[in-house]
Amino acid sequence: MDLLYENTWKAPSPYNPKLKLKDIYIYDTTLRDGEQTPGVCFTKEQKLEIARALDELGVSQIEAGFPIVSKREAEIVKAIASENLNADILALSRIRKEDINKAIDCDVDGIITFIATSPLHIKCKFKGKRLEDFFDTIVECIEYAKSHGLFVAFSAEDGTRTPLEDLIRVHKLAEEAGADRVHVADTAGTATPQAMEFICKALTCSLNKAHVGVHCHNDFGLAVINSIYGLIGGAKAVSTTVNGIGERAGNTSLEELIMSLIVLYDVDLKLNLEVLPKLCRMVEEYSGIKNPKNKPIVGELVFSHESGIHVDAVIENPLTYEPFLPEKIGLKRNIILGKHSGKRAVKYKLKLLGVEVEDKLLDKIVERVKELREKGEKIDDEKLLEIVEEIKRIKD
Repeated sequence: MDLLYENTWKAPSPYNPKLKLKDIYIYDTTLRDGEQTPGVCFTKEQKLEIARALDELGVSQIEAGFPIVSKREAEIVKAIASENLNADILALSRIRKEDINKAIDCDVDGIITFIATSPLHIKCKFKGKRLEDFFDTIVECIEYAKSHGLFVAFSAEDGTRTPLEDLIRVHKLAEEAGADRVHVADTAGTATPQAMEFICKALTCSLNKAHVGVHCHNDFGLAVINSIYGLIGGAKAVSTTVNGIGERAGNTSLEELIMSLIVLYDVDLKLNLEVLPKLCRMVEEYSGIKNPKNKPIVGELVFSHESGIHVDAVIENPLTYEPFLPEKIGLKRNIILGKHSGKRAVKYKLKLLGVEVEDKLLDKIVERVKELREKGEKIDDEKLLEIVEEIKRIKD
């Protein structure tokens, strides 16, 4: 196949910015926030397999679970931590020493500790309390975790509905106590891209050592773009889940985020992209949440083509109707025959099957393909060969 862009796997665009984003990394929470999807409960073996695949992909940190939830959960988190993966293993923890001790017992590399900070959450969850009433506890718990050699990320739950001055105040407090990272948590998925950029810029300018991470939910379908705008605003870390699973509408989709950053924003994340399809299928199977066929990046139809005009162009150069070559992530394109197919598509499919026919027969085969598809029959390889034999018999 003669590619117009012989030495690239994506067609360049003069409009997509090349962001100078440095030291960006992923901390994946499929095994914790992803598992909080109603009805999802991974087994120990499933969690271990997913963790190994995430590590093979090359994510920097894996949030393995919430050890205080149960004895079984703590055992699984400890088992993942004992795998000696390249990724750092994190555990979720409230600002309570018993939670931190559970995480320490699991031999994790770090914790993500959190408390709600928005007026709505404080009013409904901590009746009669103010945000300031938790400051001493936040400092004490972060210092305690750091004294045990843990990486500490502090997350202000419902941060995007917290007044900015309060968000900055609590995160500066966490930084002064030793937090390595602070999170902008869009807990209800209500932020806009512009708001995420604004908040992350304000936080980044206010902090000295700690860097910013973003944790976005997808209630309005904005989790991926909100995460990207958080990075544009100065954040360094992004929370993701495989296939975007998670509570309600889910979290930032791992595969959509990384391919958007790599293809559209020209960010080198140094990931083993060929692992993506395997990882996404694995989580799809283990979670029981089936991906739609048109799921971005890994959906069954994403690299499939039927329309005659499209197929003709794709045969000439796939980048005409594909944003990047599927081989980059270990997938293959598929030419599907149907009512929109033309001669070139049918001829191409027959060539793949080792069949050559003269043009007069090809016209009749194309006509028969359209006719049968409009009657509801699926035109797979076997059916196509049957059509060829049928047309040949009629000719003879």
